[in-house]
Amino acid sequence: MKQNLASKFGQGLTPRQFVEGMTKNQQAFESWYEAFSWQDESDREFFESLNHRDDLRSLILAADWCGDVVRNVPAVFRIFETAGIRAEVLILEDNQDVMDDYLTMGGRAVPIVIIADTGGHVLGHWGPRPQHVQKLMNDFKKENPDREAPDYEGKIAEVRKAMGQAYGEGTEYQAVIAKELRELISGF
Repeated sequence: MKQNLASKFGQGLTPRQFVEGMTKNQQAFESWYEAFSWQDESDREFFESLNHRDDLRSLILAADWCGDVVRNVPAVFRIFETAGIRAEVLILEDNQDVMDDYLTMGGRAVPIVIIADTGGHVLGHWGPRPQHVQKLMNDFKKENPDREAPDYEGKIAEVRKAMGQAYGEGTEYQAVIAKELRELISGF
């Protein structure tokens, strides 16, 4: 993992630029953004309390074609808006150098939310999914390491369906993202 990403700050898109530039899934993205609500008052208060800090910045590796980006990044945007944490989006295809430092089980998966200080020193990262959803993919990859196996495509389709069910129908997963980001940020 890169320890300093100062050169990347100022190179990304603002959240609004990212949304306006989406060529896929824009409507779904905006729906998840509008649907966000704080389900835990203590989480909201924690993120509001970060407004007095001016030392945190975020880079979010993302791609508009990715379902996990469409679900998760709207919540991250809302949480960071509440916290006053400046966020920039780095498009995956244009930032392979950064992506390669944040692989998930050896593969490229987005979104990756990187938190750094004002000097660009990486403090931590989150993603690509809430832990309970990611666990399903982790278990699948451990049990199915051969991507060329004849039954691989069928099995990965099943795990993707299970992941969709783990997200749930509503916005409860957004509260999980808030808790996981709170836990991460509480460490620095």
